[in-house]
Amino acid sequence: MSITPISADSHITEPPDCYSARIDKAWAEKAPHIVKDPKFGEIFVIPGFDKPIPMGLVAAAGRDPKDLNFKTQSYGDLHPGGYDPKARLADQDRDGVYGEIIYPSVGMMLCNHPDFDYKRACFDAYNLWLEEYCDFAPGRLFGMPQLAMRTVEEGIADLKDLKARGFRGVMMPGNPAIADYDDPIYDPFYEAAVDLKMPLSFHILTSSDSSVAKTRGPKINSFQTIIRGNQDILGLFIFSGVFDRHPDLKVVCVEADAGWAPHWMYRADHAYNRHRYWMKCDELQRLPSDYFKENIYLTFQDDWSAFQFKDHLNVDRLMWANDFPHSDATWPWSQEILAEQTAGLTEHEKQRILRDNVRELYDLPISDTPAIAEAGHA
Repeated sequence: MSITPISADSHITEPPDCYSARIDKAWAEKAPHIVKDPKFGEIFVIPGFDKPIPMGLVAAAGRDPKDLNFKTQSYGDLHPGGYDPKARLADQDRDGVYGEIIYPSVGMMLCNHPDFDYKRACFDAYNLWLEEYCDFAPGRLFGMPQLAMRTVEEGIADLKDLKARGFRGVMMPGNPAIADYDDPIYDPFYEAAVDLKMPLSFHILTSSDSSVAKTRGPKINSFQTIIRGNQDILGLFIFSGVFDRHPDLKVVCVEADAGWAPHWMYRADHAYNRHRYWMKCDELQRLPSDYFKENIYLTFQDDWSAFQFKDHLNVDRLMWANDFPHSDATWPWSQEILAEQTAGLTEHEKQRILRDNVRELYDLPISDTPAIAEAGHA
């Protein structure tokens, strides 16, 4: 590739002491922790969850599909780059990637924990660890901290604190503690996000209605349902007029792919034009598709259809990702996959989708023509 890409969605693998070593002392005995399971090896146990989190698929990038499973005997079997920032830079170099926006793994599941006080304690601990991790190479590792959203006031205070600590956006839980994100009580929070230039990210599998546990037919059918939770969140923001009230608000739909978006926008416009009176929708200043193309950014990894339908999307809102080190990652084949899938794009379109959109959205300190050889840790 002639362009060194930036991944808009990658992940870390929380180390065994990520939470236990940093969590508020009041929660020390309930911190997420590692135990040895006779079937799955080392797994994360989270009080309040019926099922533990096996780590085998969390760090399965590069494995043969036949070898994908939940098992991992120890952290030594996982990609070191998931928890070691020095190793992470080598992983980026191998994949031909300059830098990454980094999301959690265990923290994704914590978004659905029923106890918001516990969730806040875990997120505070995680954000401390993430800050330490990214400080190793601040020009290439860009962490996405987590908010618990217990209250609007606390959310605003958290935005200000995280901005002051050098973070460039926040990862939102799919469901807040009070009401829902379309409620006008959240308007001050959105105003703060705009003023602080902190985009709000919603990752798949982080809302209560995005579980893969309830699926008809074979288990693999659950893969088709994963993006639904994110689609519902986007519709909530659009149809409730949030973007009318906050036209500069930026929302990131993470890891839900993008090829579906043209049809989603068509259907949203059709619903608004034809059915808004009996299905009860406030009058919007623009069509739903207009808000989608302007206010919403989409990340995707191996989504050939996203490139095929680019002319029906906003090229300035598409952001490629490698999803390292998760099982769905394009690592370490990102260069080959991109060379094939972007063959029909102009150089300008490649630059926007592979680098410039994510760089501009988060105001990353990266030059127009980054060179990996010049990007090592100082």
